[in-house]
Amino acid sequence: MRAPELGIRIGRMVPGDLDAITDIPGIRVGHTTLVSGEGPLRRGHGPVRTGVTVVIPHDGDVWTEPVFAGAHRLNGNGELTGLEWVRESGMLAGPIAITNTSSVGVVRDALLEHAAATHGLHETFWHLPVVGETYDGALNDINGFHVRPEHVAAALDAATTGPVAEGSVGGGTGMICHEFKGGIGTASRRAGTWTVGVLVQANYGARELLRIDGVPVGAAISRHDVPSPWDQVEEVSGRLGPEGGSIIGIAATDAPLLPHQCTRLAQRIGMGVARMGSYASHGSGDLFIALATGNRGLSRRAGEDDPRPTVDLRMVVDEQINPLLEATAEATEEAITNALLGAETMVGRDGITAHALDPDRVMAALRSHGRGPR
Repeated sequence: MRAPELGIRIGRMVPGDLDAITDIPGIRVGHTTLVSGEGPLRRGHGPVRTGVTVVIPHDGDVWTEPVFAGAHRLNGNGELTGLEWVRESGMLAGPIAITNTSSVGVVRDALLEHAAATHGLHETFWHLPVVGETYDGALNDINGFHVRPEHVAAALDAATTGPVAEGSVGGGTGMICHEFKGGIGTASRRAGTWTVGVLVQANYGARELLRIDGVPVGAAISRHDVPSPWDQVEEVSGRLGPEGGSIIGIAATDAPLLPHQCTRLAQRIGMGVARMGSYASHGSGDLFIALATGNRGLSRRAGEDDPRPTVDLRMVVDEQINPLLEATAEATEEAITNALLGAETMVGRDGITAHALDPDRVMAALRSHGRGPR
């Protein structure tokens, strides 16, 4: 289930054909989903509720041909590796991967391994992989380290254009959002002749704060009617809670943006998150990256072996960037909504259950505020 299928139209802009980040030509998304076992937590054995998601930025050699990019930190209790070089150079080279907190290292190393395996022994290039994380330890044996290099390779091999699987898939498999089952979500918006697409891994937020299309949906669904997984987590371990958690956001556009403009797009991901009911709590890792494919051929061999002294660029005039900023905020808001609606109820370790967000309850809350299908 997705927001448009329920008649929920978030914002005033028009979605792309797929209403996904893959509306940007050349972008591919791949998932590896790991689900096995049930019952009490046994470190190293399960239950396993995790995975990895990859976003491949364009249809060329992403390891040696970077694109312009920028990043933003809304709250920094999280990780998105490689951002110092993105900020320094204004460029992104390689796929972006998202997984769980304890698997960032193995995913990063697996990306490097893939880069080396797909290039010649003496080819000159280097890479600082971009890998993000959110915490899935409420449902998953997170410190059992179940994500392995072959799972990253499988996600890369599976990456494709077209519709994107959402909800409890890939890196979003074990995630919880606003005390409902969360995970991966995506959406897009047309901004004149260009398009902006956003993909999120949503794993944050208190239920009472959840808003969809401006309506306080979360407050209308009591814990008595739909239990919160965090109440069960507290019973089992006496720690963590809904005010923490994290979200990783990736925005992409085919507009010819320069790095500082990409950074401005990344900032607007945070506005979409805020519209959904986040205030970026102390315990939240809210990290965003935006890339633009409207300029190509920027650097050969990621700058390590490029004889050209200059390259020609195009740039959106700053005074004309507003539609792209609005599109980013809107697409983020819908992407989180799609992550919630796309996820199914999941029972994880120790029987902890993250319930799906019931579309009927969502629509009842919207109608009670005069916001039915449109």
